[in-house]
Amino acid sequence: MAKKTEESFGRRVRTLREEKGLTLEALSRETGYPADVLEDVEEGKVAPPVALVLQLGRTFKMDIEQVESGQGKEATRKRAKSHKKRVASYAYTPLTRPGEEKHLRAYLVTIDPETEHKGVEYHHEGEEFVFVLSGGLKIQVGQNTTVLKKGGSITFDSSLHHALSNPTREKAELMVVIYIP
Repeated sequence: MAKKTEESFGRRVRTLREEKGLTLEALSRETGYPADVLEDVEEGKVAPPVALVLQLGRTFKMDIEQVESGQGKEATRKRAKSHKKRVASYAYTPLTRPGEEKHLRAYLVTIDPETEHKGVEYHHEGEEFVFVLSGGLKIQVGQNTTVLKKGGSITFDSSLHHALSNPTREKAELMVVIYIP
């Protein structure tokens, strides 16, 4: 039996973009991310932030898991059980089931100690709630910076640019809930 090769995330994004007849510049306008960042994602040079993956799902009118896997609902269900993404110095694990008609997404996010935010800032349609389960968090939303300790939380308009970092010496664990209209 021949082994089926899974398409990389970047190649999947490029395929979807080309199927929709979009240039990198057009996709940049749709997602709000610079064309050079999108190109780096397509080429596999950088891991996309969660916010970009969400924006791509909305742009392509697909569930996030379908964009990532390029496969149907059965594969989506199987992958959702053990799915964990690592992006630079943090990891996120989905806590809610994916679905095209679902507007609420929850994630367990872990950020390594003494970590500064790297890469592009996040921004996506909707609202976001972040609750610190352990450790600490420094979050910049627009021009405002907030420092949170265990038990602290923040809610904000996620269309504003935002960046997360962990200034503490212990691993930060967060519950992040995103509402996308």
